[in-house]
Amino acid sequence: MTYDEIVRFHGHECPGLAIGYRMAGAAIDELGSLRAADEELVAIVENDACGVDALQCLTGCTFGKGNLLFRDYGKQVYTVYSRKSRVGVRVLFHGREIPDEIRQDRSALADWILNAPVESILSVTSASAPEPEPAKIRRSVRCSVCGEDVMETRVREVGGQPVCIPCSG
Repeated sequence: MTYDEIVRFHGHECPGLAIGYRMAGAAIDELGSLRAADEELVAIVENDACGVDALQCLTGCTFGKGNLLFRDYGKQVYTVYSRKSRVGVRVLFHGREIPDEIRQDRSALADWILNAPVESILSVTSASAPEPEPAKIRRSVRCSVCGEDVMETRVREVGGQPVCIPCSG
């Protein structure tokens, strides 16, 4: 998928999208992998910023397939595992060599990130955490208050009855 296609998917060009594009591309290059049709790859992202859209497009890891996991650490870090090779990489955006004069110019910054040498913006290392387990399909339970189905792992028990999180108040 090209960067222009990812910009169209995301809705606008920005430095965050460029960062995610470079990070996801570095992970794929390091793993020697292709885009996941199913769960061949699994990604753990440590932020919920624009770049995650680029990661989804390039790697095929999505919340819907259960192979995109979000850890709210506020870091520009993606960890991507290949289930086939059982190898993972951790990609950190450090951006240490970004010229000060372009930091406030979003367009120039995005362009610089897209064209910078990998080592000037990223650190790519072997993943030290174990590979995440495959996604599990959970059964649904009916909330006794609103009557809507809810994943069994998200049900709370109130007065001995299953209740969804919003209704459990």
